Amino acid sequence: MSAVKFSLLTLLFLLPAGSKQQVPSNCVIKREQEKCLEMMASEEPSSEFDCPWFWDNLTCWQPAKVGDVIEVNCPELFSQFISEEDYEVGKVSRNCTAFGWSETFPHYVDACLYEEGNSSHPDMYYVSVKALYTVGYSTSLVSLTTAMVILCRFRKLHCTRNFIHMNLFVSFILRAISVFIKDGVLYAEEDSDHCFIHTLECRAVMIFFHYCVLSNYFWLFIEGLYLFTLLVETFFPEKRYFYWYIIIGWGTPTVCVTIWAVLRMQFDDIGCWDMNDNAAIWWVIKGPVLASIMVNFVLFVGIIVILVQKLQSPDIGGNESSIYLRLARSTLLLIPLFGIHYTVFAFSPENVSKRERLVFELGLGSFQGFVVAVLYCFLNGEVQSEIKRKWRSWTVNRYFAVDLKHRHPSLASSGVNGGTQLSILSKSSSQIRMSSLQAETPS
Repeated sequence: MSAVKFSLLTLLFLLPAGSKQQVPSNCVIKREQEKCLEMMASEEPSSEFDCPWFWDNLTCWQPAKVGDVIEVNCPELFSQFISEEDYEVGKVSRNCTAFGWSETFPHYVDACLYEEGNSSHPDMYYVSVKALYTVGYSTSLVSLTTAMVILCRFRKLHCTRNFIHMNLFVSFILRAISVFIKDGVLYAEEDSDHCFIHTLECRAVMIFFHYCVLSNYFWLFIEGLYLFTLLVETFFPEKRYFYWYIIIGWGTPTVCVTIWAVLRMQFDDIGCWDMNDNAAIWWVIKGPVLASIMVNFVLFVGIIVILVQKLQSPDIGGNESSIYLRLARSTLLLIPLFGIHYTVFAFSPENVSKRERLVFELGLGSFQGFVVAVLYCFLNGEVQSEIKRKWRSWTVNRYFAVDLKHRHPSLASSGVNGGTQLSILSKSSSQIRMSSLQAETPS
């Protein structure tokens, strides 16, 4: 099975979902093969069977005599292509003949991969989703980096609110980078046998990936907490609280990931740590993520209630339709900032609507950073005003510098610098305007 599907499944399993943790396809095959080899080794060879034990890279077939028909369930692998509610366990069979085992009937694809209304090749679906989230994370990475440069460049934009936005942008940037690094290390080759990789490099990549994902959720939580506190508290010492936000946003994920890494090393030191068979250890990561999503949803509802009360206040003008329009606009703006869309599948079992979850959480979720950058930087009125002011200032300075060079070439070649020339010209221009105004003013 292709590395594309492994990558998607690993990403999906790291998102908040139900309690059952599923294993990537290649590792399912390896596990079943090991079981089959163990059963072969546990039984002594017998001459009473004409067809011996047989592993066909998907299913383990027990020994049989000529004329026997062996029927087995479809391999567990195929259940990962179809959602749980649509999947029915099929059967495949083989005959034991005088020439050995026959071919399977029906074929694996016909017996195990049938889904009504869906005849497309499964790998093409996963390739499409991977392409979608690659474009999404790339777009988010570029837009967030540009937004960070803008917020850092203009000093007038330096305030607690924008500092929190900048930390959220950094968490999105790190999340996108960690996804690309993980794909590059774990799934660089199409047939990468990552199930039994034990290198320090790949485990460090998984630790970094978990840290970036967890810190991103916590900064989404901090955005919600900050906005809610602003609406509720009359006097709010922003600078003092900001240091606590830094500790929560970057410190708490560090503690959680460190505990998880120590527990994995002690009790579940298998493979590259990209599979989470031990549910208790996995809750060290998944628990804080689900808690942040749940608390953020409560804060989101609380903020909407406060906005309704404020918009319905008699002090605020406007008719009823304009009030609801502003409320709807505020709600839509808050959804990507709070990560409310994660609640759609947050508590559903992982096997339910797997394809929909892949598109929604990996495909559309990868564009969340881009949406946040657009809404809270590029479309921000304060940011736009500052950029326009800087642009006007640069245009005026450039105009005067060029005009001065053409009108006063002797000054341009003299020892007077450009800044001094501009200040002299500005002073003389202001004096001329004042004298003209005095002349026009009637006595």
